[in-house]
This record gives sequence, structure tokens and C-alpha cells, in this order.
Amino acid sequence: MTYWGKVVGTLAGIATGRPLLALFGLILGHQFDRGFADKFTKFGPDVSNQRLERVSPVFVRILFETMGHIAKSDGRVSEDEIRAARALMHRLGLGPVEIRKAIRWFESGKQPDYPLQARMRELKGQVARKQDARGLFLRLLMEVALANSTVHPSERAILWIVCTELDVGRVELAQLEAMLRAQRGFRRSAAGSVDTQRVDAAYRTLGVDRSSSNDEIKKAYRRLINKSHPDKLAGGEHDAAAVSEAGRRTREVRRAYELLKTRRSIR
Repeated sequence: MTYWGKVVGTLAGIATGRPLLALFGLILGHQFDRGFADKFTKFGPDVSNQRLERVSPVFVRILFETMGHIAKSDGRVSEDEIRAARALMHRLGLGPVEIRKAIRWFESGKQPDYPLQARMRELKGQVARKQDARGLFLRLLMEVALANSTVHPSERAILWIVCTELDVGRVELAQLEAMLRAQRGFRRSAAGSVDTQRVDAAYRTLGVDRSSSNDEIKKAYRRLINKSHPDKLAGGEHDAAAVSEAGRRTREVRRAYELLKTRRSIR
């Protein structure tokens, strides 16, 4: 379900200090969400619910090539764009070998003679009957393009070529950008800050960080569960307090893992 229009509209109204404007913002946001959902059914659910690790090797190769092409189009690749690309590698669950390949693909896409249209036609042939895969591809590209906050005209030109080849209209592209900007704005708000703190706490609970791969997170979870599960203490020389603490710790580890599992689409 799409709800970012309601979030942004309500927050904008609240910022005025007038409850009626907050309600008005909620109503306008709801209308935006309805229109967005109608036109974006091809884009499927939010990326956090996508099985990112199931995308095809061709999809991943062309994705990182095109990301490199977009990032270099304004003359230089920024640190923010590099961080966004590396974060996506982890979201896709790439291992060390695949990450090295992704870096090579990103570099090849930076070349001025990169055959963008030919690659888009190759991708379209691979996902001819998967409209949601086309939407996912465009969304991931847009996330990287927004890494610098301002999208350069040369980047927009490339994004439009991608849209043209994948049969995505200008209105749909504008709505996608609006949604992603709304999400970024939410993450920077007070509520978004609290959400970020919850995610950071989950990483700390498992003893990992945002740069850890999905496999590393799963291994950390299994290790902690195996170590702290109260069944390992019950019936031994441990007192009731120790068993109770082990149960609390196990629940904490499970909650942390479930949160990261959802956010990173860990299978």
C-alpha cells in the first residue's frame, strides 16, 4: 500500500500549526496515493518487500552498468553515489565475488560510449512479462540518482531514455521521484529519526553494522540465538534469574533480526 502522500501532506499541515490544514493535507495526500497506486501497480510493493536477492544476473549487471553511467554523466562520481551503490550491493545480498563484478560493471558503465539503449533493450527482453521488474529497475536507479539530492539534467536525460525503452511515462517517473523524495524527507524528520535509531539498535543487538552482508547478519543471529536460548540453561546449575535473562535476551535478538530481515529482504 502506498501511503507517502498522506505522510507528507499531514506533516506539511502540522508544520503550519493549524489542525485543519493538517487534515486538509491528509486528504490531499490520500488522493495522491490513490492516483499513484492506480498508475504504479506495475512497480509492485515497496522495495523492502521485494525479493531483491532473486533478481537475475542480467538484471544486476545492467543495473550497475546503468548506475555507473548515470553517476558519471555530470562529470564526476560523488561519494554519496558510491555509498548508495555499495549499499545496494548489500541489499541485493551480493557476496565478495559478486561485489567485485558489480564494481567492474559500474566502472564499465562510466565509459562515454556505453551502449545504453542496447542494454535497455536487452533488459526488456529479459523481463518482457515482468512489469514489476522494470519498475524495480527504475526505482533503484532513481534512488542512486537522488543520492546527491539534486538530479543533474544529464542524469534526467539518461533516466528518460531508460523510461522510454521500458515503456514508462513522464507522469509515472515524476510520481516515483516524488515518492522517493517523500521517503527521504520522512527519514530526516523526527519520526524518521526514531525509526533510524530502531534500525541502528537492531544492528548493535546483533553485533553487526550496515555494511554487513545478509549472510553475515544471518550468521550473527544464529550464533546469538544458539548462545542465549534459555533451553540451554534450564535444568542445569543456573538459577531462575539467569534463565529469565536468557529468555529476555533471546526475544531481543529475535526482534532485532526480524526488523533487519524486513528492511533488507533477508531470505
